[in-house]
Amino acid sequence: MAKIEKFEDLEIWQLAKQVGVEAYRISDSEPMKSDFGLKDQFRRAAMSMSDNVAEGFEYNNNPDFVRFLTYAKGSSGEFRNKIIILQAANKLSQNDFNFLYDKCVEFSAKTKRFIDYLRDFELKKKNLEGKR
Repeated sequence: MAKIEKFEDLEIWQLAKQVGVEAYRISDSEPMKSDFGLKDQFRRAAMSMSDNVAEGFEYNNNPDFVRFLTYAKGSSGEFRNKIIILQAANKLSQNDFNFLYDKCVEFSAKTKRFIDYLRDFELKKKNLEGKR
C-alpha cells in the first residue's frame, strides 16, 4: 500500500466527504431545512464519518487510527439508520436515499478492510520485533 501523506488522500475520507457534502445540500432544503433538530442531527452524523477518519489519521500511529476508524464506521451505521428512517417517513427522496445509502455501505466495507489491513500490519510488526 502506498504511503499516505495526508488524510485527504484516503479514499475512505473522500467517500465520507461526499456523504457530508450531500447531507448539507439535502438539509438546506425542505422538509429538513426548517426542522432544526433533525437538520443538526443529520449533519452531525454525516460529518462524524470524515471527522473521525481525519482525527485518527492525525494521531500518527496505527492503534489510535484503528480506534478512530472504528468510530467512523460506527458513525456510518448511525447515519445509515437515520436515512432509512427519514426515507420511510418521506423526509428524504428515493434518489438522495439511494446515493447516501450506497456511499455509506461502500464506506463501511472499505473502512473495515482498511482496519483489517492496519491490524494485520501491526501484528506482523509486533511478531518481527519479538523475533529480535
